[in-house]
Amino acid sequence: MNKTAKTIKLSGSYILLILLAVSFVYPIAWVVMSSFKFGDSLFSETFIPRRLTLQHYIDLFVEQKDKQVPYAKWYWNTLKVASISMVLGTFIQILTAYAISRFRFAGRKTVMSTILVLGMFPGFMSMIAIYIMLIQLDLLDTHFALILVYSAGAALGMFVAKGFFDTIPKSLEEAARIDGASHMTIFSRIVLPLSKPIITFIALTTFSGAWVDFIFARLILRSKENWTLAVGLFELVNSFTSTEFTLFAAGAVLASIPVALLFVFLQRFLVDGLMAGAEKG
Repeated sequence: MNKTAKTIKLSGSYILLILLAVSFVYPIAWVVMSSFKFGDSLFSETFIPRRLTLQHYIDLFVEQKDKQVPYAKWYWNTLKVASISMVLGTFIQILTAYAISRFRFAGRKTVMSTILVLGMFPGFMSMIAIYIMLIQLDLLDTHFALILVYSAGAALGMFVAKGFFDTIPKSLEEAARIDGASHMTIFSRIVLPLSKPIITFIALTTFSGAWVDFIFARLILRSKENWTLAVGLFELVNSFTSTEFTLFAAGAVLASIPVALLFVFLQRFLVDGLMAGAEKG
């Protein structure tokens, strides 16, 4: 391949990457700009508003006469559900992955195959069954129902964590076992300190999954004071016949900040955990 052909190929690659970047960044930038726009309409003549305002952000936290938007309550509900689900889900997934990786027991391959097959099915296929179960348990319209489902389903994504544990040398555990260490001591004092990247990866993905979930939360939560951000923002636009788009945009911007900051500051751990888990996963 001559120099001209290489230049054309490289230029085409850059153009494609630029187009992909624009297609991802433009909708986000448009929502951000809309949150600072005067009025409440979806249509805008210019990408950057001629006049900027912070009134929509203020309206989210100030009670208004014509409509009730308990945005702070929705924010707290989402933070509570996502945080507890992250702790419980990470704990369950790490223990499951470690047991599958290190122990050899009857039915191990069957368990792995079952988890793999179940993970291939979309989550919404089981929603009706889960909905009926929650009704029978009298857990409908509760945050505990969301936490229970998010945490219980965390083990289905344990293959990346298992791959990470497979990369930890077994000689470390064997040496500790010779010194009289129990399985729990080995796990807590040797394995966990070496597993910070994968723990961070699992915790953030579990947190973000619970933070942005809409379908299941919309199915379970009924009362307005129990809504999460995803449900509340959807109903904000839907209930007022799409006349509050700029208020919705401001709420969406604030909702994206926690997850965005977590991913930015912990990006290195995310990459390390994902790459290490993919080596033998």
